[in-house]
Amino acid sequence: MEKMQGEGGLAVAPARRRGLADEVADRIREAIFSGAYAPGAPLREVELSGALQVSRGPVREALRVLEREGLVHCGWHRGSVVTTLSAEDVAELDSLRGALEDLAVQQVVAHASDEDLTAIENAAGGMDHTTDPHAMVRLDIAFHDAVFAATGHQRLVVAWEAIRCQVHLFLLTRIGHSTEGYLGCIPKEHHALAAALRARDLETALPLFAAHRRHAVDVVTGTSNPA
Repeated sequence: MEKMQGEGGLAVAPARRRGLADEVADRIREAIFSGAYAPGAPLREVELSGALQVSRGPVREALRVLEREGLVHCGWHRGSVVTTLSAEDVAELDSLRGALEDLAVQQVVAHASDEDLTAIENAAGGMDHTTDPHAMVRLDIAFHDAVFAATGHQRLVVAWEAIRCQVHLFLLTRIGHSTEGYLGCIPKEHHALAAALRARDLETALPLFAAHRRHAVDVVTGTSNPA
């Protein structure tokens, strides 16, 4: 590839536009999040390129993007599939999410503005009349987005964004196991979380967030009643 001289004599390759692959990744990610492709479902390049009306190159590149996000597993001989979370994956993701979320709660209680807290409450309120489990998962993620945004801690937000798609996949796995009682309990849980943050009650908020995470993990691992 032809190179060009930059400042200080550094050789750099010309920039390449990647808009099409990014758009393809967005479409496939959206299909996964909407439930069109469940964990373990194959993602065939030929079928995707036909459906999206693009060549296989952008599809292949998009699948690599989604693999880096943890949503897709690209095997050498078996092709690409939507990631199925193992017990180890769930445990690691839960422990990392817990560490990040505990810090987020502490930061929100100490530093969040009234406007930040209202945004969190509004995110919880958006769940009240949702009747579709996949839509509820999106709103669940949006609630936690609002919590991390309210921290004012940019590196913490970046750390959350690094695992955000995998948490979304985890919650999809949760509703894949069971939706019994799900639509009824999730709004109540999030209203309680928002209320604890509004009260700036750290001693209440931390165990509530921990219980909220544990409930979902228990459903996925089969160690509790899903309702």
